[in-house]
Amino acid sequence: MSENAVNLWKDWRLHLTVLAIVIVAELIGTHQIPVGAGVILLLPMLYAVIIGIAVYFTPAVTKKQSENAENLVFITLTLLIAKFGVQAGPALPLLIEAGPALILQEIGNLGTIILALPIAVLLGLKRESIGMTHSIGREPNLALITDKYGLSSPEGRGVMAIYIFGTVFGSIFLGLISGFLATATPLHPYSFGMASGIGSGSMAAASLGPLVAAYPEMADEIAAFSGASNLLTSVTGLYASILIGLPLTEKLYNVLSRIRDKKEVEANTKGA
Repeated sequence: MSENAVNLWKDWRLHLTVLAIVIVAELIGTHQIPVGAGVILLLPMLYAVIIGIAVYFTPAVTKKQSENAENLVFITLTLLIAKFGVQAGPALPLLIEAGPALILQEIGNLGTIILALPIAVLLGLKRESIGMTHSIGREPNLALITDKYGLSSPEGRGVMAIYIFGTVFGSIFLGLISGFLATATPLHPYSFGMASGIGSGSMAAASLGPLVAAYPEMADEIAAFSGASNLLTSVTGLYASILIGLPLTEKLYNVLSRIRDKKEVEANTKGA
């Protein structure tokens, strides 16, 4: 083990700070705020992110500690990916049984590329847009971008921005939209149960609550579809990003950026 790696684990002030944030977040607990047919679900992870950002701007955390924390994030993400790998084995029969529905769901998750990337490039974002739009930006995708580009890279900053944004607003959005859609559209409740499993435990829990409240007689079945879908997406979503999502985003970004640069050159030429 290198000297730098040893120093990371010796930074006891950093570990105590993280432990204190986790304890405070867990003590606050989970809270639900009903809003019409939806619900705003406030989870400990949300408090941890907010407290962590606030503590960063205090003397309690030094620049060196924030750099150490960045390296430790990658280590913790490797443990998470190992967990997904362990889950993949027992889930194989379920993966096969899901068949076309699962494939179509993963294609839907890749819709962020088609919808968001052109907007990001139009707004002037550079390679940050690759990390921001190649997926929904949860833990497996954060690990993928960190491994390929590094967390301090433009792509790493992009995926981290979306990860934080999703943590703060993702559960709130899904908690509201799932209840409204379930009561305002003719689609079967089971379809919303499967749709809630996007590979994020907090977001799945937030969207599941209004569905169960709207269809209490189907609560067990909807929860089963949501749990199975979330597990399958957690397992397959990373591979979809590796094989399809990230390469597609790279190629589309290169095309869009060339078009943008060409238009900028033409505009400058006309202006001159």
